[in-house]
Amino acid sequence: MNDPHVVGIVGSLRSRSRTRIAVRVALEGSSTAGATTELLDLREYDLPPLNPDLDDQGDGAAFRAAIRDADAVILGTPMYHGSCSGVLKNALDHCGFEEFEGVTVGLVAVAGGSFPITALDHLRSVCRALNAWVLPYQAAVPRGNSAIDDGEFTDRDLRDRVATLGDRVVAYRSIEPEPSTFESDQNKGA
Repeated sequence: MNDPHVVGIVGSLRSRSRTRIAVRVALEGSSTAGATTELLDLREYDLPPLNPDLDDQGDGAAFRAAIRDADAVILGTPMYHGSCSGVLKNALDHCGFEEFEGVTVGLVAVAGGSFPITALDHLRSVCRALNAWVLPYQAAVPRGNSAIDDGEFTDRDLRDRVATLGDRVVAYRSIEPEPSTFESDQNKGA
């Protein structure tokens, strides 16, 4: 049997992104649990705002293929105005059931202020509408400017919590989600 493969999607375009650091730490947790890992950095993809009238915009096909090759996905987002980043939401809009249905997804969010719970809740809703199986365990990184300094977590317990997320996506990568969500039946596109 092949090692499980986990991709981590960085929903931040910032060059010194704390979200990127958090996703890398989560992927380290997946690697320690025996998975191969891949960081999907949205700075490296041409994903224009989704226009459903156009087929295969930009790097949409390559991005979707990278997700379809994964056994589990980690989504990382900074919290912007109480929600996930627009760049991550747009990337997810380029995807569909083929990429996410039945896939285990772990969530990590980084906030400049207090806990980024609403960003995690919004991502959870989007993933459930795609019929993904979103882990109950999630990682919130509050006060990112002090929690992560010079590319490293300053709090070992917080770093361990993020790494545990990576471990959990590997442990639960093949769970059978049941039943499907009401939202998935209603999500036919505009």
